[in-house]
Amino acid sequence: MSCYLTTGKHMAFYMSFGTVLLLLALAAPAALLFGFGGAMAARARFAPLSWLGRGYIAIVRGVPDIAFFLFFVIALDQALEYLRHKVKCPDWDQPIRQGSDFIVCDIAKLPLGDSAQWIHEVYGFTIAVVTFAIVFGAFAANVLYGAMQAVPHAQIETAEAYGLNNSQTFWRILVPQMWTYALPGLSNLWMVLIKATPLLFLLGVEDIVYWAKELGGSKTARFTAYPHTDWRTWYFLGLLIFYLSFTKVSELVLNRITIRLSHGQATLAGEAQRKAL
Repeated sequence: MSCYLTTGKHMAFYMSFGTVLLLLALAAPAALLFGFGGAMAARARFAPLSWLGRGYIAIVRGVPDIAFFLFFVIALDQALEYLRHKVKCPDWDQPIRQGSDFIVCDIAKLPLGDSAQWIHEVYGFTIAVVTFAIVFGAFAANVLYGAMQAVPHAQIETAEAYGLNNSQTFWRILVPQMWTYALPGLSNLWMVLIKATPLLFLLGVEDIVYWAKELGGSKTARFTAYPHTDWRTWYFLGLLIFYLSFTKVSELVLNRITIRLSHGQATLAGEAQRKAL
C-alpha cells in the first residue's frame, strides 16, 4: 500500500491540491479586482460606462458557469492566436476558418507546438485563472455595487459639506465603509469559488478531481490496470473531507474579518459589539 500511494502518479495527485490552492490564491483577488471595476463602472455617471458595467454584471451572471467556461476558454485562446497570426503571418493566403477547424500558422499558435510541457500547463492554468476571475468578478461586482448603495447617504453628504471632492469622498468615505456591507456576500462568493474549483477538470487542467477519478478506478483509458478494485468512492471521500475542512477554516477566518470590519460601524454587527462593551 505504501508503495502504491507513493508512485509518480500519486505525487502528481498530491501536488494537484497545491494547484487548487494556487488557483484560489490568484483567482480570488483577480475576481475582486474585476468586481470592483465592474461596480465602479455600473455606478458611473457617464451613461456608456454605466451600461458597460451593468451589461458585464448581467450577461456573465446570466450565463451558466459551465457554458461560459467551455465557450470563453476556446474564444479567448482563438482570439489570441488570431491576433498573433495577423502579426506574424501577414502573407497567409488561406482562410483561418475551414469548416469547424481553426487554422493559423505554426508560429502563431499558443503555446508553440515544440514548447515544453510545463509551458502548456502554465498557459492552460493562466487561461483558467482569467476565466474564473471574469466569471466570479461579475458576481463580486453585483455584491460591491449593492454595498456601495448601502452606505448611508448622510455620510456622503457630510463629506461633501466638509469640502471633499467626489474622488476623495469615494476613496476615503465610501470605500472604507462599504466593506462591512459587502463582506457577507463576498464570503458566500468565496465559498462558491471553492466549490467551483472542480471546473478546472473541464478546462483540461489536471486537478484533484481528475486524479481522484483516474487513480480511483480499477483501470482507465490513460493508465494501465491498478492493483485494486474500484476505489473512487474512497478517493472522492478524501476530496469531501478536504473541501469541508477548507470551508470550515474559511468560515473562521471570515468571521474574524467581519468582527474587525464591523468595529465602530453603524451596522447590526457593530451595534452588537457596542452593547457587549
